[in-house]
Amino acid sequence: MFLFVFACFLFGFIFLRAFLLVRKDVTYNEHKEKKYQHVKTLIVIGSGGHTAEMLRLVRSLNPKLYSPRTYILAKGDFTSESKIHVVEEALKCDNESNYNLERIPRSRNVGQSYFSSIFTTLYSILYCIPVMLIQRPNLILTNGPGTCIPICLIAFVMKIFYLCEGTTVFVESVCRVTSLSLSGKILLYFADVVIVQWPELQKKYKKTKYIGRLV
Repeated sequence: MFLFVFACFLFGFIFLRAFLLVRKDVTYNEHKEKKYQHVKTLIVIGSGGHTAEMLRLVRSLNPKLYSPRTYILAKGDFTSESKIHVVEEALKCDNESNYNLERIPRSRNVGQSYFSSIFTTLYSILYCIPVMLIQRPNLILTNGPGTCIPICLIAFVMKIFYLCEGTTVFVESVCRVTSLSLSGKILLYFADVVIVQWPELQKKYKKTKYIGRLV
């Protein structure tokens, strides 16, 4: 009987906590993070155009405030790695650049079937759990694509159990004018803030934020 009551209580707590996290309206701004001397920042790098857009955003960050910075990128994405080093060299202040790279398995490769991607996504999620437990960032910054899903899902679950109170910000690609990407549609429920770069898109998806063109 005790185990049954405990299980019901635990399930109810998890459900209520997840419901409140999904429903809450969060507005992210830099002033909120200034309560920290340093904002431990985790930046999820996609590939190709996603990398270019994300690194433009990174260039606009205050490198002293948003530090240390951890870049999450897919294994084998050496092109993005070289671009990260270039950006960090430009951000270097006082001859210091406090950043590191973490590589994770891809959730889905180009051309991979949706059925088999279920298993690769599960593997990626399991792989990312210890990474997130170690990192526990104050801020997660991502713009997709699928590489960001395991990280953001784990961050959401960690919030349910008060293991991480960081803010997850998803910035939709400037290329998305009339509809959200698949990552954007998923993260409407799991990210704290979803930012779009076209006012028409914000009118269609009321939970998103439009603050102008960022890239």
